Amino acid sequence: MRLVSLLPSATEIVAALELTPFLVGRSHECDYPPEVKTLPVCTRARLDTQQSSLAIDRAVQDLLRSALGIYDLELATLQALKPTHIITQDQCDVCAVTFAEVQGAIARLFEPPPQLISLQPHCLEDVWQDIRRVGLALGVSPDPLLNSLHTRIHACQAWVSDRPRRQVATIEWIDPLMASGNWVPELIALAGGENVLGTAGKHSPYIEWSTLLAIDPEVIIVMPCGFDLERSRQELDQALHTYPQWQQLRALQTGQLYIVDGNAYFNRPGPRLVDSLEILVEILHPPQEPKFQGMGWQPYSPFPKDGTPSQL
Repeated sequence: MRLVSLLPSATEIVAALELTPFLVGRSHECDYPPEVKTLPVCTRARLDTQQSSLAIDRAVQDLLRSALGIYDLELATLQALKPTHIITQDQCDVCAVTFAEVQGAIARLFEPPPQLISLQPHCLEDVWQDIRRVGLALGVSPDPLLNSLHTRIHACQAWVSDRPRRQVATIEWIDPLMASGNWVPELIALAGGENVLGTAGKHSPYIEWSTLLAIDPEVIIVMPCGFDLERSRQELDQALHTYPQWQQLRALQTGQLYIVDGNAYFNRPGPRLVDSLEILVEILHPPQEPKFQGMGWQPYSPFPKDGTPSQL
């Protein structure tokens, strides 16, 4: 087998199924497990992801209105790799190369064509079915991996079962504001929280400031799509200067505003969604020895690292 993965979650599924040696190509965003970063890159972004959150959102909307994809395929690289299987997705045009573009490339470049495995995750059950689909298509039983993931889920449920449920809002984009949808509301419920924004199984919605202020949730968890902890902190620091509404939220006032590594965990519908669940449990119902604090999540305070108050 010669596998090309065009999205990070698919790469992580392949790795969790112990098939990493068969990967010959990846997307420009595939970075886990670390050894895949040496593989040839088969995609590139059409926008500058180092811009501000607002500028990125505007660039994405402009590309979508122009009927252009957010990403391009590196066609020469893809053709040279001679894949037997290509794993992509048909869930979100902002997350990876569009399914139609991949189909078109396969038709033009290959005879006979490689097998196309398309993932379509909208909720947790879809993610588990995608893992099963990939395993079966590649000749590996997915059951050991799925059983292990579900054992960890049940352990989280047991830990929070007798604890009070906390009111939680999750923010998937800072400027403009977006709530988290898809599988995140399910993760919140499994972690002993009451989700107040976004709908399980539905795309993440834009929200108005008036909506967030009216709900004024007990806990706010910020998980910008594609941003790690440091980038999320930088964007949230800027947002607090730009939007004074943040100061009105009780989650900020009471130390219940958190940032998480959305890029590594929550935004990738693969095996590390269970890590994401464990991160939520650590935030909402902390164990004695948190595993992910400082790496996958941290409390947010509007103060610089030297401890002096910011001039907001």
